[in-house]
Parts: sequence; C-alpha cells; structure tokens
Amino acid sequence: MPDLPPDLPRLRTLETWLALALADVRAAITAAERAEAERQRGLESRPPAPDWLLETGLSRDAPPVQVHCGGCWNAGKRVKGISRNEALRALADGVRACTACRPDSALGFLDG
Repeated sequence: MPDLPPDLPRLRTLETWLALALADVRAAITAAERAEAERQRGLESRPPAPDWLLETGLSRDAPPVQVHCGGCWNAGKRVKGISRNEALRALADGVRACTACRPDSALGFLDG
C-alpha cells in the first residue's frame, strides 16, 4: 500500500488510531440508528389527523373564525380537531366555512 510508513512502530500507531476512529464511527452509527428507530416509533404512535378543524379567534373569549377540512393548507395556527357533528353544528351556528377547502360542501351542508 502506498503512503504507509515503512517501520513497525508507526504502523502500530496508525493501527491503534484507526481502531479508535472505527469505534467512534460505530458508536455514531448506533446512536443514529437509535434516534431513527425512536423517530419511527413516534410517527407510528401519532394519533390520526382530525377530519375537521375549528379555527379559533385571537383571544380565549373570541368566537370561532372558520371551519376547515382536516389537513387544510389555509388553516391557521389556532385550530383544534372537531367531530363531524361539531363541524356541522358550527356551520349551522354561523361560523364561516373555509373558502379553500370547502368543508360545507364536503359535509353536505346547505345554508338556509
């Protein structure tokens, strides 16, 4: 092999350094595999996304703003998952339907 020292003491030193470096790489691989397994377990145990979302107002006492289909790109940060019946009730109570995902159409809700 080219670029290796010709004498035994330096070859042994290089061997020791490579063994230590390999141990470090194997430890990093083990940690990365553990982290990936934990991430995968988290994804598998995550509850399913709600089918309907209710976007709330800015304050705690503010009325709801909009109803969304689950996963709507237009839903704000202040949303909570609700059931189909709650979504229908909110629409019947006058909460606006999102114009992007049209939950009123998806629910078969006819105004009036």
